[in-house]
Amino acid sequence: MPAHATPTPHATPTPHATPTAHGTTPPAAAAEQDAAPRATASRVLTTVSELEGLLAASHPPVVLDVRWALGDPHGHAHYRAGHIPGAVHADLDTELAAPATPHDGRHPLPGIDVLQAAARRWGISAGRPVVVYDDNGNTAAARAWWLLRWAGVAEVTLLDGALGAWRGAGLPLETGETAAEPGDITLTAGHLPTVDADEAAALARSGTLLDARAAERYRGESEPVDPRAGHIPGARSAPTGENLAPDGTFLPPDALRARFAALGAGGADGTGPVAVYCGSGVTAAHQIAALALAGTDAALFPGSWSAWSADPARPAATGHQPG
Repeated sequence: MPAHATPTPHATPTPHATPTAHGTTPPAAAAEQDAAPRATASRVLTTVSELEGLLAASHPPVVLDVRWALGDPHGHAHYRAGHIPGAVHADLDTELAAPATPHDGRHPLPGIDVLQAAARRWGISAGRPVVVYDDNGNTAAARAWWLLRWAGVAEVTLLDGALGAWRGAGLPLETGETAAEPGDITLTAGHLPTVDADEAAALARSGTLLDARAAERYRGESEPVDPRAGHIPGARSAPTGENLAPDGTFLPPDALRARFAALGAGGADGTGPVAVYCGSGVTAAHQIAALALAGTDAALFPGSWSAWSADPARPAATGHQPG
């Protein structure tokens, strides 16, 4: 990718409304935010109190439970044991990803026909909002958030604080399986930007490439699942967990702006286009959501480290420095 290019070789992002952090932005706050950089993202978050009200309305949103964690294959069982009333389970491995391959990584983007069939099963129709959550700080749910927006769903938000915030508010859960009334959404790919391995390598030098994995994996001290340890040369360590406050909600936009500006992403000191990768393209979507809250657009490298490390021709850097 040339140094002057933006990381959007595989997408033509569509314009959306200005993002807000935690619901409706008061007019005075909106005026103050006008000086901040803007992402082309729509609203990113829905609060627990907002969702409670929406579920009581005559036209509630689709709610997706994306229970998944690395090393825990029992997400559907966790969903059946207790979920937000009316929520439908979305399976990350089979509905939000294609089968793994060395070239495309552990969680390749699904075919648009597969995703559309799943979205209709979940009850998504044109114009109907979608709220997604998991039970791990939205690190898995962000995959559904990103993927549905990439596929053209206009209004998708993350439940801020995830299931823990719902429980913490003393709100009820239901057990068993929820079957949604089928939707009729038509999806098209490419509404958010992606980069491939070559473009990620170039962008690490010409812009900012963020590694959203845990710091010890970035440094190459630990690699529990992928073929090699280390990171893409030039990438900067930005662990996903640092996007969240201790209660599991996202940090305020000003704190996120400061976090990413220190890494060269966004703000007056930004160094050009931004892309994000993780182990397999799942938690990187969480980073993209945090960047959107901070007012910065970013592309996803879907194959991420799982695809990069499977190619022996690709170099790996280790240690604290980008390399």
